[in-house]
Amino acid sequence: MTRPIRAAGEAALPYLEIAVGAVWWIVGSLALAGGPGTVVLAAGIGATGLLWTAVRRRQGAGAALGPGLRAKVIRLAAVAVGLVVVSGALLGAVGWDELAVPVACVLIGALLFPLSSVLEERSWVAAGAVLMVLGAGGALLALDTAGQAVPQGLVGMGAAVVLWAAGVYRLGLFQELRDRVGR
Repeated sequence: MTRPIRAAGEAALPYLEIAVGAVWWIVGSLALAGGPGTVVLAAGIGATGLLWTAVRRRQGAGAALGPGLRAKVIRLAAVAVGLVVVSGALLGAVGWDELAVPVACVLIGALLFPLSSVLEERSWVAAGAVLMVLGAGGALLALDTAGQAVPQGLVGMGAAVVLWAAGVYRLGLFQELRDRVGR
């Protein structure tokens, strides 16, 4: 069964996946050396700009959240930021810095579950599950290697791609592209 395309302006928080994906791309590109890292960072910023423009053209500001939903979303965002900061500090204190990025990915993925039920966006459940698996794989990779560059890069850029793909799918941009191609 195909999923209907969302009407313009109908999606709540249409820029969420794009913005959070950009943050993850920055985290991932920071793991790379200076020259290649700058090129990869610029490519990610360019992709973010293209996606942002496409979403803005299609969705505008998106659907307005009521005061109750807005408070729940802000509360979940505050919990996410708090958990990521505290877990990063605790992992750094015990000498497991290499696990900070994978654990943050798992936490963000887990927090997409309650956010999906608050805003009734089922695609966030799938994106959250993929982020949790990606974070777990990154943690195993971090524990198996000497250093944090490889897991940070893979988890950061992988999470960005997952979130961008989830946003493009949720907002109907894949369907719009398919219609333009003529399939």
